[in-house]
Amino acid sequence: MSQPEGRKRKIIAQNRKARHDFEIITTYEAGIVLQGTEVKSLREGKCNLQDSYAVFPKNDASSLSLIGMHISPYHHGNRENHQPIRERRLLLHEKELFRLRQAIQEKGLTLIPLSIYFSGQFIKVEIATARGKKLYDKRQSEKEKDSKRELARFTK
Repeated sequence: MSQPEGRKRKIIAQNRKARHDFEIITTYEAGIVLQGTEVKSLREGKCNLQDSYAVFPKNDASSLSLIGMHISPYHHGNRENHQPIRERRLLLHEKELFRLRQAIQEKGLTLIPLSIYFSGQFIKVEIATARGKKLYDKRQSEKEKDSKRELARFTK
């Protein structure tokens, strides 16, 4: 979705493999519920979105959770430090949650995080509805990328 005008966007981590393995259909910007040491660790850039995905837990249509995202423990933290991998709740509007739930059930799509970033003082997650690519689709996109790269090289 769109980003408010006055906020700067500083990317913390991206899921580059997702764009290779999945065909991205639509993207959404979601807030995320974090603990204090998780925010401090994210400010240091210690996050990994590899193998993470979003689900509706226990058929609850009013909440969406991000599973598999790794945020390293804060190195100045004490015994109250957070768990590196835990289920984190995503914050979206009811209409967006309804649309996502319908897309997952009807069309067989999956929800994956593409990036996590600071939007002003807030931490946001860009999630996407995606369809898995077959091997031949991946080869085709690699060929297109190589041809664009060579064309750009010759036009210099």
